[in-house]
Amino acid sequence: EVQLVESGGGLVQAGGSLRLSCAASGFTFDDAVIGWFRQAPGKEREGVSLISTSDGYTFYSNSVEGRFTISGDNAKNTVYLQMLSLKPEDTAVYYCALDPSRIRTLYPWRYDYWGQGTQVTVSS
Repeated sequence: EVQLVESGGGLVQAGGSLRLSCAASGFTFDDAVIGWFRQAPGKEREGVSLISTSDGYTFYSNSVEGRFTISGDNAKNTVYLQMLSLKPEDTAVYYCALDPSRIRTLYPWRYDYWGQGTQVTVSS
């Protein structure tokens, strides 16, 4: 059974940083595409970043490129999202998700498995 468990969210002031973790199990972690998404109240779910754990390929949305870094630890079956220079508009519930097709896109409908989410709140 695929399981994804996010942690690391919290309340931070603008300009601060957080590191989110996504602990994964139930699939071959070192040959997967795992994405981070976020959803703010009243808004659609937005793709933030993805990593292909087989070769380390990464991709970022324009809104976070240069501030967020995604990484994976194959020994720990965990994907991280380091978030720097946080802005109030980064406030959202952040989810990690698995795309079994490994197509390397940030379209949410490509992802079949989702974690429960972790809240990130950035105060101004």
